[in-house]
Amino acid sequence: MSVDTAPSLLKSVAALAPQIRTDAAAIEEAGRLPDALLGHLAELGVFRLAAPRAAGGLEADPLTLYTLVHDLARADGSVGWCAMIAAATSVTLGYLDEPVAAELLAAPEFLIAGVAAPLGRARPTDGGFRLTGRWPFASANRHASALVLGAMLVEGSGPVTDQHGRPVVRHFVVPTAELVAHNTWQVAGLRATGSDDVETVDVFVPASRSFSLFGQVPPRPGALYAFPVFGYLSIGVGAAALGIGRAALDEIVRLAREKQVPGGGGTIAGKPAVRAAVAEAEALLGGGEELLRATVAECWRTTLASDPITVEQRARLRLAVSNAANSAAAAVNLAYRSGGGTSVYASSPLQRHFRDVHVATQHAMVGSDVVELAGGVLLGEEVDPTRL
Repeated sequence: MSVDTAPSLLKSVAALAPQIRTDAAAIEEAGRLPDALLGHLAELGVFRLAAPRAAGGLEADPLTLYTLVHDLARADGSVGWCAMIAAATSVTLGYLDEPVAAELLAAPEFLIAGVAAPLGRARPTDGGFRLTGRWPFASANRHASALVLGAMLVEGSGPVTDQHGRPVVRHFVVPTAELVAHNTWQVAGLRATGSDDVETVDVFVPASRSFSLFGQVPPRPGALYAFPVFGYLSIGVGAAALGIGRAALDEIVRLAREKQVPGGGGTIAGKPAVRAAVAEAEALLGGGEELLRATVAECWRTTLASDPITVEQRARLRLAVSNAANSAAAAVNLAYRSGGGTSVYASSPLQRHFRDVHVATQHAMVGSDVVELAGGVLLGEEVDPTRL
């Protein structure tokens, strides 16, 4: 993706934000993104953002992913989340042979999502694998043309292990037509992401649509595919949370200037507690945004220089993502509380932002174990950096 193309894409995405914001409540009630919006995002290339340029993708840099997701999530959390899942997951096409990636991208309805966790079992067979499993949290599966699903290889009655005795994990690109989706996404927030459970039972997956995110180097050149894949996938989680946080801050600023203090005395913008909360929320969001953007930019510069990203850099990147999510949640809490009784009504965007951001913080990419792992790296302890 050229430096000229990225601003144009982001400008076009930003132009969709006002209508998305207007439709946010209806989108949540429907439990899915509108077809017209999906069409606009697909036309702009959002769903092929990180796919190889040679195969028909945009091969966009990580900062473009951050900005795109942040801005869409600021308009609506579920829209930003689905766009994040699709855009970031398209990086996995870099692990496939180019003709296979091009075939997937050629589908007019192309949108790839997935669950990387190895919750399935795959048995090698002639020409490929037989895949069985059930994966929760399959965000955007209701819109997807295919899902990337993680599984452990099995033979006989047990798992296939590597030279270190660890189970061998691979990932499989499965058309959604061959999946069973279970309507399990009855949740507090991000309700329109459709993050249902999906299931396969003895589905054949050709070997050409199988790869591993753990240790396998993508079979193609390009800085994007030298960037740590789990770091890239995690960036969007932090960006979405920060976008939701910004939306909450936008709303409390608007509300504070209009809501009257009971019994007279002007608006709640004059209350010291509200002023302090807005200032603290701004500091939390600004700090989270700056740390994440700066850390992503540093890692990207390293990759562009053809230097390997160190384990410490990878740890700092994941730490910046976790900090972004937690800072965003803290900022939303401040905005929600400052809104007083207004915040609890279904008509208030603050209650939706509150629910959405607290679902985002539960994602495994920003869990406490990731923070602990990063801390181990910073302390110089011996850790398994595979998940970084």
